[in-house]
Amino acid sequence: MKRLLLNQMNIDEKYIHICLELAKKGIGNVAPNPIVGCVIVYENKIIGEGYHQKYGENHAEVNAINSVKNKDLLKESTLYVNLEPCTHFGKTPPCSNLIIEKKIPKVVVGCIDSYAEVAGKGILKMRDAGIEVVVGVLEKESLDLNKRFFTFHHKKRPYLILKWAETKDGFIDVDRTVIANHKERNGKQSFKSTDCLSSLYSVRNEVDNWITSSLSKKLVHQWRSEEQAILVGTNTALNDNPQLNVREIVGKNPLRIVLDLNLRLPKNLNLFDHSVPTLVINLLKQEKNNNLELVKIENEKDIISQLLEVLYQKEIQSVIIEGGAQLLNAFITKNLWDEARVFIGDKYFKNGLKAPNINRKPMKTEQVETDVLNTYFND
Repeated sequence: MKRLLLNQMNIDEKYIHICLELAKKGIGNVAPNPIVGCVIVYENKIIGEGYHQKYGENHAEVNAINSVKNKDLLKESTLYVNLEPCTHFGKTPPCSNLIIEKKIPKVVVGCIDSYAEVAGKGILKMRDAGIEVVVGVLEKESLDLNKRFFTFHHKKRPYLILKWAETKDGFIDVDRTVIANHKERNGKQSFKSTDCLSSLYSVRNEVDNWITSSLSKKLVHQWRSEEQAILVGTNTALNDNPQLNVREIVGKNPLRIVLDLNLRLPKNLNLFDHSVPTLVINLLKQEKNNNLELVKIENEKDIISQLLEVLYQKEIQSVIIEGGAQLLNAFITKNLWDEARVFIGDKYFKNGLKAPNINRKPMKTEQVETDVLNTYFND
């Protein structure tokens, strides 16, 4: 009997693992919905499979059921899915209703959907209809896959990913006085506000501040395509003039967010080119112009808390925080982060801007060309 149970457990894990791999195909395209994969098995053979491909379109269970050629076999099959089938009407009808309608006798679920609209109701509905429901197969892996979705609903904020690159001697940026010296050599001694802000980044290429390899850069663009938003502070926007879009791979651009409290950034920066939806969090103005939206927050209240509330209201489930050091340190100090991805490049600056410090050991370390990538998780 124990051997039979063990064999069945191994079989169930095999098919839930396939569900998890299918689900990953929807990363970056289904938020604010969770990522879900589904397979349908008849006599130990997959006869149908599907995943949630795009927000507002069919869920994984519907796509899997629709892919089965002989629908009569559904009455003798097992449906595997990494997340509890929904029971509420949203953009699409409830998946649990369809499973009951098709008389599928057994459903194996990776983990319960703790979202209030579901939260065990789908499982209860299927069991009340006489369906055998097994819950908790590869539960840890299933929960981890939808950590963004669960963090958003449990903590009422996005899943926060800190990301930076530092040199072997622990610097995140060069000494920016090099730029000031450049301007002095060109006869511009004074740094009047507008002139300074609009021209600093124009000489950045003379400062050798690129830390990581080309493969690491490509990986960062992959990450951007997988998350809903990307955030930088004023100094990073000014010093680097980043585009914060996806270029090295084919993928979806994240929402760009810049913290510019006093609206001092020049309007000719790449962030303000209207090519990608962009939020400017500030203390002065509320307005919207095409893809550029200025969101006003209050000076008397905590800046980061207000920022996260704005993103929660806009249903942004994940954010990559790319810097600079001041912004990254602010999130670290408040212990407001879920994951940190830190590159250590094969380079020395000798002096400059010190990198943030996470006072713990990385959970994962890997080599990316000449770089080391350390990944941290905040329990």
